[in-house]
Amino acid sequence: MGRYTGPKGRVNRRLGAMVFENAGAVRALERRDSPPGMAERRRKLSVYGMALADKQKIKYYYGLREAQLRRYFDNAKAHKGNTGELLMVMCERRLDNVIRRAGFTITRMQSRQGVVHRHFQLNGKTVDKPSIVIKPGDVITLRPRPNLAKMYRDIIESGSRQPCDWIQFDSKGMEARVVALPTARDVSLPIDIGQVVAFMSR
Repeated sequence: MGRYTGPKGRVNRRLGAMVFENAGAVRALERRDSPPGMAERRRKLSVYGMALADKQKIKYYYGLREAQLRRYFDNAKAHKGNTGELLMVMCERRLDNVIRRAGFTITRMQSRQGVVHRHFQLNGKTVDKPSIVIKPGDVITLRPRPNLAKMYRDIIESGSRQPCDWIQFDSKGMEARVVALPTARDVSLPIDIGQVVAFMSR
């Protein structure tokens, strides 16, 4: 199955979390926090249900397909350290996420679209793969196009940037520099990653 393109407000309500950041999806959860199609309050989930929901949050939040998440998980499991933390740090290091965290865009879907349409350059080279994994010292800039500069300038001035210590962002020069690797503390998605690791290890 490909990347999700359906109603985002329904996903926010189903998972009870702000996994999609566009205005309509945010309003949908604020208006009604019950799952779609249910008149009563949210039922308490089993341990299995909570782990599945948290895994779904990761997929929707970072725009991953099941196979991509599984690859990240297998990669994290193959390295020394806390598998859950390594998994989340790997997701945080995706180019589309870094662009969103820097403040170039309002949502991750918007940043992914910008990368696919070749709006951005990584270390001076135009890129079109949102899944590129960044490293310290990498520099992200816009392609030198007046129309792109105007479009992203308006977004940047809207104040969409999230606090992020591992990215230095020059809003005037519209340049983001990765100064360190993110840590587990930098992950803003509220989930129980231990449950997700246990679920995916079955």
